[in-house]
Amino acid sequence: MNIQQLEYIVAVDQYRHFARAAKHCGVSQPTLSMMIQKLEDELGVEIFDRSRTPVGVNKVGEMIITQARVVLYNIKQLREIADSSRESLQGDLEMSIIPTVAPYLLPKLFGEFRRRLPSLRCKVSEMKTSVIMEKLKSAEIELAIVATPLSDPDILEVPLYYERFLAYISPSDELYSSEYVEASRLDYSRMWILEEGHCFRDQILNICHRSLNTYQQYEAGSIETLINVVDENGGFTIFPELHLPMLSPEQQKNVRPFSGDEPRREISLVFRMDFVKEKLLNTIVSSIKSIIPQNMIDPRLSKMRVKL
Repeated sequence: MNIQQLEYIVAVDQYRHFARAAKHCGVSQPTLSMMIQKLEDELGVEIFDRSRTPVGVNKVGEMIITQARVVLYNIKQLREIADSSRESLQGDLEMSIIPTVAPYLLPKLFGEFRRRLPSLRCKVSEMKTSVIMEKLKSAEIELAIVATPLSDPDILEVPLYYERFLAYISPSDELYSSEYVEASRLDYSRMWILEEGHCFRDQILNICHRSLNTYQQYEAGSIETLINVVDENGGFTIFPELHLPMLSPEQQKNVRPFSGDEPRREISLVFRMDFVKEKLLNTIVSSIKSIIPQNMIDPRLSKMRVKL
């Protein structure tokens, strides 16, 4: 068994096609197939079901591939430990971000990365929290920006900022005349919310102290869609504060804060317990905090440095 064989089975699992996996790995298909067959012979089990199109993975194969990802991640970590001793900020980084943060943060973050991390090849993908957690644990990504707390003992969280929730109300809605809104007095039959699977949806329902079965629901796939739906159909929605600058001056007239103890969410950078690139981590944290309005960053966090 060798590292190449592990890379090959992970590639086939990703592409579910031997030819495309071979192209990704930079080898011929016969070479890739032969090396995988040797690994299967050594282990005494079949990893892939070659009779299916696309290529299938059996139950034992899934467990082997999951472990292969972890082994490859740990090998990468060994190299990164050596790099960190040289204060290196280069190489590859895969990270993810939740959809309700991405529109504001990503455009600015890429600029910061180009300025501060010019030798880093960074791939950022947008995913829901549940998918991010799966990919973090399987070592498919290294870092993620999500709403916390996650309450997962295998994941470390570095708080970045705290973001208020605001209400966006149609001028035709009876709430529009109010200067503030009270969560306990909202008529949820007129509320538009994100589709199931978004952590932001769950946060909104927690604010409302309601279950999914107690009111009529209208669902959409993004904050921008929710705003447009309210503009066209009336009612109201709730959105995160960083989306406010994306509204037109006319739309901003429809925004109302919550009264009393304003609901808010914590946004953090999260990673596995075995993440080792301390200098890179602190550079990314610093980059993100330079983008966020200072009033949203807890003073205790503004000068905090992460020690791994």
